[in-house]
Amino acid sequence: MSVWVRISKALEALAKGESLSAVFDLLRTPPERSVAFTIAVIALGAKMAKADGRVTRDEVTAFREVFHIAPEDEAQAAKVFNLARRDVAGFRDYAGRISRMFRSEDRTLCYLLEGLFHIAMADGEYHPKEDDFLHQVAEIFGMDEATFRGLRTRFVPDAEPDPYAVLGASPEMATEDIRRLWRQLIREHHPDLVMACGVPEEAVKLAEARAMAINRAWEEIRASRAA
Repeated sequence: MSVWVRISKALEALAKGESLSAVFDLLRTPPERSVAFTIAVIALGAKMAKADGRVTRDEVTAFREVFHIAPEDEAQAAKVFNLARRDVAGFRDYAGRISRMFRSEDRTLCYLLEGLFHIAMADGEYHPKEDDFLHQVAEIFGMDEATFRGLRTRFVPDAEPDPYAVLGASPEMATEDIRRLWRQLIREHHPDLVMACGVPEEAVKLAEARAMAINRAWEEIRASRAA
C-alpha cells in the first residue's frame, strides 16, 4: 500500500472533525509513521510557504521531486497542503508533534528538514523569513547550530561550504578519525535503514542525496589534507 493511499485513510479522520495536527497522534507506529513523516513535510512546507507570503509553482513541483508523487496521487498531496495552510494550528504545533514522535531518531528529523530546505530553494531564492522558519523548526527538533549550518551549506548557494560540518567533524580531528566517521555515516544512511526509521520509500531520494553530500565532503577533506 503506497504512502498516499495510507494518507487518504488518515484524511478520513479529518472528515470526522479532527484537526490535521491531531492526526499525528494516530500515526505512532510503522508503517503509519511514514505517513506522519510525509504529512509533516507537506504541512510544514505549507506553513513555510506562508512565511514568505507566497506559494510558487516551483515549490509545489519540489514536493513531487522529494516524494515521487504519481499523477493519480496528486489530489491527496494537494489536499494535505491546502488543509495545512488553512489549519489554525501554527507550525510550532506541527514541528513539536513530529519531534516528539521521532525524538529518538535524529536522522529522521534531519531528513524532514532536508525536505523543507529542498522546497525552500525550489524557486531559486532563500528568503530571510524561510531561514528564520527553518531555524526555529530545527530548534524544536533539538538540532544543534552546527548541524543546521551544515544542512544550510548543502542547500543554499551563498552559504559558506563546510565539509567538516556535513560530517559532524572538526578540522582538529585526525584524518583516520574523520574517515571512520565518514564510513559510519554512509552505513547509517543506507536506504534500507532509512525506511526502517519511518521515512517513506517515496522519499528515499533524500537519503541518496545525503549520502552523496557525505561522500563529497569526505573527498574534499581528504584532497585538502593530501595537498
